Order: sequence, then structure tokens, then C-alpha cells
Amino acid sequence: MRGVKIVGTGSALPSRVMTNDDMAKIVDTSDEWISTRTGIRSRCYCDTRAGESHRSLVRDAAARSLDAAGIAPEQVGVCLVATFTADTCTPSAACLLQADLGMPEDTLCLDLNAACAGFVYGLHVAECLLPGATRPYALVVGADTLSRVMDFEDRTTCVLFGDGAGAAVLECREGYPELHAVWGSRGDDSSLVAPGVGCDEPSYLHMDGRAVFRFATEVMPRCTTEVLTAAQVSADEVDRFVYHQANKRIVDFAVKKLGLDPVKCEGNIDHTGNTSAGSVPILLDELVRAGKITSGNRVLMAGFGAGLTWAGVLAEFA
Repeated sequence: MRGVKIVGTGSALPSRVMTNDDMAKIVDTSDEWISTRTGIRSRCYCDTRAGESHRSLVRDAAARSLDAAGIAPEQVGVCLVATFTADTCTPSAACLLQADLGMPEDTLCLDLNAACAGFVYGLHVAECLLPGATRPYALVVGADTLSRVMDFEDRTTCVLFGDGAGAAVLECREGYPELHAVWGSRGDDSSLVAPGVGCDEPSYLHMDGRAVFRFATEVMPRCTTEVLTAAQVSADEVDRFVYHQANKRIVDFAVKKLGLDPVKCEGNIDHTGNTSAGSVPILLDELVRAGKITSGNRVLMAGFGAGLTWAGVLAEFA
């Protein structure tokens, strides 16, 4: 049976760091108010004067993941970008990435919109596509530039989000394990929504924080349990749990309810904020580069977001 393993990761954060004190200068808030409720102390925004954009973040994260994997762009058969804030509706961010990195023209390229769960969705989509691809490697990127859709007069949302991108390279090979993916959606156009093309301007993201918190604290533990059940492993057999960084209280709730070892559930929301589809792969790459995820490790990843969507996988590192 053919399965997949992760063979490389990469990430990219923009250069403009916005601390909570910086946010307090533009909206009625404080470091104490933000940090105690979310765990966030700073986030990063693209600096257009420095040439930073959604496209540049995607390119840099992808290139770093390929370099870490020792894979050339010509070896990629599937290229997916999970996002809902690409620079253009079309061409897709994946097609622009194909051009930027010089991947072959027969590379399957597409964008995927499952909001904050997008990267985890993308891993399973790539797993399904790879057996029919012309080359055995998939490049999966999660990236969002939330600063472009924030209402900086709404302190309940603008303090939460940041920009960033993360990427992973999957290899498909005989004898590799499956991801044991679980996922779902619950159509909801009021709890978390970002109006798109044709909507009245300005098109800001809107979130009902309490509704999203209730949803997240329901699906995160359930999603984790369903992945463990599908893989027929216990939580003790998982080396790391990489959860979407939306709010530290949500992650802490899931960790406590599941009885997980907090050491295995490190986060990075303190310096990234919620980067949507970039959240899981950015944290994943940080853990890899810190030597906290190594060859042979099994990592359970789970995310949730607008849609409403959720997804979880158990991935092994080559």
C-alpha cells in the first residue's frame, strides 16, 4: 500500500512586528487585555514597502521546505496552496508559485479554501492526488495575509490575527503510512465570515468570538480522538500535537480534556497570532527547526476555522 511521509518543512513570517502595545496605539486595548484572553503578545504584518506580499510569503515558505527536503521544484507533482486571502482570485496562488519556483507545466496546481483548517485539508488532498501524479512529491502550503481583511476599529478581531505562511513536502512511496485523516464541515455564514468579490466595501472579516470558541472547544478534542481511533494508536504513541493557534485558551482546553502531556502540545501564538491556514505549518516548521520533531516522529495536526471546517491527520516524518 502506498502512503506518505513529510520530508521537509519551511515557513515565512513578514518583517513588520506589531506588539500588543503597538495595537493599543490604534485601537482601545492593552497588552494585559489581549495576552490574558488569547496568549498573543505580538503578530507580524506584511510590509508592502519591503516588497512583502501573500505571494512572497508563499514563495519563501515553499522554497525553504523544498530545500529542507533536498527536493528540486522539477520533482514536485502536486502543488496546493491553502488560503482565502491570495493576492488574486485568479490566477491561483498555486499557479503563481509554480511560475515562481519553475515547477513543470504538468504539475497539478490549485488553491484550497478551508480557512484555518486549510493546510490540514491540503495534506489529505495531496495524499489522495499523489498516487495518480507524474512525480512522487507534493508541496502543500498554508498561507494567509489577514491584515488585509481586518477592521482596525474592531478590537475584538484585529488584535487576533497576523500574516504568515508555512509549507511541507510530502513523499508518496510504497510502504509509507496513510494520514488517517478526519475532516468535516458545518455550513455557517455568520460565526466567522470574510465577504468576497461583489460585496460592499470595505470587506472586513467578522467573527462571533463566543460562537467560534464553543465550536472549537467541541471539535478539537473530538477531532483528535477520531484521528487516534482511525490510526489505532494511543495519545502516548504520538510524539507531538500541533494544533491551530487561534487562542491559547482553546488549545489548553483541548489538552486538558484529552489528558495530553502539555510538553507535547507547544504553541507559538505568543509571537504569531492567528495566521489562519499558515498557523499549523508555521508551528510545525518551528518545532522541526528547534529539533523537537525529528525523523520517525509521529505528529497529530488539527485545525478548525470558517466554513465552519475542521480536520485532523497523523503524519510521520521521514
